[in-house]
Amino acid sequence: MREIGPGELDPYQQGCPTRRILDLIGGRWTVLIVGALGSATLRFSDLLRRVDGISQKMLTQTLRALERDGLVIRTVTAEVPVKVEYRLSAAGLTLTEPLKALELWSIDHFAGIMAARRDHEIPDST
Repeated sequence: MREIGPGELDPYQQGCPTRRILDLIGGRWTVLIVGALGSATLRFSDLLRRVDGISQKMLTQTLRALERDGLVIRTVTAEVPVKVEYRLSAAGLTLTEPLKALELWSIDHFAGIMAARRDHEIPDST
């Protein structure tokens, strides 16, 4: 496979491979998992509790995708029972700041967005 240089990447173009990366990092579960890991190392069960509402299957799938893409490091310790922990890689850590900004933005703008949704649902009586 031919190497693609940064000058050839344009996520606004349909065939650009960066879209797959944006799909991963823009997903709700990825944002929450990366935020939960932050600078911590957590076991699967800790992540499952921290990211309320995620299923075991979705957590497993998302962690595998993040590990495959080099954003999460999975460490298995040979103990009884086996201990599996997850932490962000150096690349994963670089995501924490922009994703934290999105988290804070969503909190800061929640009320305004909810008001806009309510206003949009009410037909104009004029």
